Amino acid sequence: MSVLQGKRILVVEDEALVAMLVEDALLDAGAVVLGPVATVAEALALLERDAAPDVAVLDLNLAGEPSSPVADALVARGVPFVVATGYGASGLPAGHETVPVLAKPYDPDELTATLARLCS
Repeated sequence: MSVLQGKRILVVEDEALVAMLVEDALLDAGAVVLGPVATVAEALALLERDAAPDVAVLDLNLAGEPSSPVADALVARGVPFVVATGYGASGLPAGHETVPVLAKPYDPDELTATLARLCS
């Protein structure tokens, strides 16, 4: 059984194809996917409305809008997250420099392994 079995994972990703690939990989690992959502507003609304996820996947740049408000909200709720970005670790928002980074394009197995580490 996967470490991610039954884990609630928030996916914040504005590229539809990437979001679908992430969702498929997480569903295959037995996770419950929240979203995917493509904007900061949608992500914050989901966090307000639903119980906190176990872990999150966060794209740094959502159609030109930085996702740092979502990162801050996740930290405030004690939710670990991984940043998925094409910008590398240099683009991490202030105060979030220790968050794991997956450089796009990344392997779905790398994603699930990183999330499993965050959940354990």
